[in-house]
Order: sequence, then structure tokens, then C-alpha cells
Amino acid sequence: MLNREEIETGILNLLTVNMGYRPEETVLVLNDIPGKEEWNLESHKVAEIVRRSLMARLAFEILREKFPRKVSYYVYPMVRQSGMEPPPEAAYELLKYDVILAMTTRSLSHTNARKAATDKGARLASMPGLLPEMLSPSGPLAADYAAIKEESERLASLLTAARSARILTEKGTDLSLSLEGRAGEADTGLYLNPGEWGNLPGGEAYIAPIEGSTQGKLVVPAGWGSSLTEDLVLVFEEGYAVECQGGGLAGERLRDLLDLKDPKLKHRRNCAELGIGTNPQARRTDIVLEAEKIKGTVHVAIGDNAHIGGNTESDLHTDFVIPDPTLILDGQVLIEKGKYREVWR
Repeated sequence: MLNREEIETGILNLLTVNMGYRPEETVLVLNDIPGKEEWNLESHKVAEIVRRSLMARLAFEILREKFPRKVSYYVYPMVRQSGMEPPPEAAYELLKYDVILAMTTRSLSHTNARKAATDKGARLASMPGLLPEMLSPSGPLAADYAAIKEESERLASLLTAARSARILTEKGTDLSLSLEGRAGEADTGLYLNPGEWGNLPGGEAYIAPIEGSTQGKLVVPAGWGSSLTEDLVLVFEEGYAVECQGGGLAGERLRDLLDLKDPKLKHRRNCAELGIGTNPQARRTDIVLEAEKIKGTVHVAIGDNAHIGGNTESDLHTDFVIPDPTLILDGQVLIEKGKYREVWR
């Protein structure tokens, strides 16, 4: 059974520190609940989803006690994948609140529903995959977010200035991307002003590569993602994934989503994002929400990038985390085998 003491301090800090809550504001705790399809998943994944739903409900009760009449709770049926729009009634609900805590399994970040809410002025924390242990004093939500903000913004400025990027790893990754004309952004974990949004736990700098530019091979090691029991290999040509090999059960599901022979699903295969993790307390590798924030990693996403400065809109956004990378911007090494070069410190 979920212990209230495990999460109470973390939940209160999340609202008051990361979201900068003010007494006159209204708050929504949002949760997507499993349907029939989710109950057919492996038992450990079902257990994780149920824990998350119980945590969201308990978070609502904690916040409602502290801030009576200001906090609401809303659940909706889980959609198939991150980036897919929630039901219309859920999208409408988002428009009613100043602060939205999305404790979901599927990410809302790359959806029109999220954009409509933040365009209206809501501050939104997207937390797909959040678990109670992430709220502990040693977890990624208890990190020094002032320092994370400074580093993430510095790296975002380097991404903005760069025309090209290359990622190399000893596992076989060799990927080239054009960044020319695109703006880097910082996911700082602090969402204090109207319309700001991002992940919690936070901590990354990211950019949308130029569509059609990505070339090469991406190798994601086993263990760096849920159900990733063997290395996953994605091959990109002219900006799109054209091969998907290995990956165990996760690879099977990804091949089903990408359907490499269906031209109508090309948008899902778009190379959508290059990101750099900046959270020194992020450690867990099997949940992408935390893994992509691990300091010294990079991640590459496919699918939607229209919500982060690109031109491709999709019903999918999936990130792949690369440990111990060498990241080169405009021919200069920024990160070498997971460690920052001294010149960039």
C-alpha cells in the first residue's frame, strides 16, 4: 500500500517550489487510468500504472487538505501512446485551471490539448511515468533546480548557436543532425510564469532538428527503457527511421507503431528531438521520464516536434536515451563519453 509519508513533502514541494503556487490559483491533479488494453500488459507494468493512479489520488488528497477549494482531481481513459490527444472532455477540463499536475502514464507534452491550456496561461507539469520514489529526498525531484535551470539554459543557447550535431557511442551510434535555424529550449523543472510547461522531474536542454536532415544509426542499450531487454537499433535516412532492429518486446511494440511500410505513418518516423540531460539526481534507466534527465546522457526522439519548434505534427512522441555519448556541435566536442569537456564547464 502507498505510504502517505513517502510522498507528502515531495508533493507539497512540487507545487510550491517547482510550480510556484500562489494562494489565489486553482490546481488540477490529472491522471489517466488503465483500460482493457493496459490490463493485458505484463504484470509489473500493470502494477506500476496502478501505483501511479493511487499516487495521483493521494497527491490530490494531500493538496486538497492544504489548499481547500483550490484543488480538483480528474481522470480519463488512457490513450495508446505518448503524444496522442486525450479525449475532448479531458482537453476541455485543462482549460479551467491555473496549475496542472499531469501524473499520467502517457505524456501530454506533445499534444494540442496541452498547448491550448498553456496558450491560455496555465502552467503545466507533464509527469508520464512518475513513481513515488522520484519524490524522495534523494530522488530527481529533490534536486537543486536553480542549478539545473542555469545549466539547461546554457546548453540550450549552445544548441541554438549550433548548425550541426553528431552523436557517437562505443555501442555503435553514429548519428548526424542539422540544427541550423532552430532554437534550443531548456526544461528547467521550474514553471513559475503563465504558459510555462515541461517535465517533472525536469532537467534537460533540447532542440528540434531540421526535418529530412538526420542520417545514421542510433543504438539504445538494453535496460534504457521499459521492456528493452536487448539493444535497439534505429537507422535514419533523410530524417526518418527506415529500419528498427532488436529491442525485445519494446522493439516489437515500436515496429508495430512505426509500421515502416505504411507511408501514412511517416510522421511517426520523423527524427523529432535532440536532448541533453542535466539533472544530477536522476538515475533510473528503465523509465524514460527520469532516464532522459540523467546528466551526461543525450536522447533522440521520433514523431511529433511541432510542439517544440519543428514542423511535424504526429500522434506519437517517443524518446530514446543514449548513455555515455560523445556529442559534437559544429565539429567541437561538448560531451565525451558522458563527461563534459572542461572548456564547456
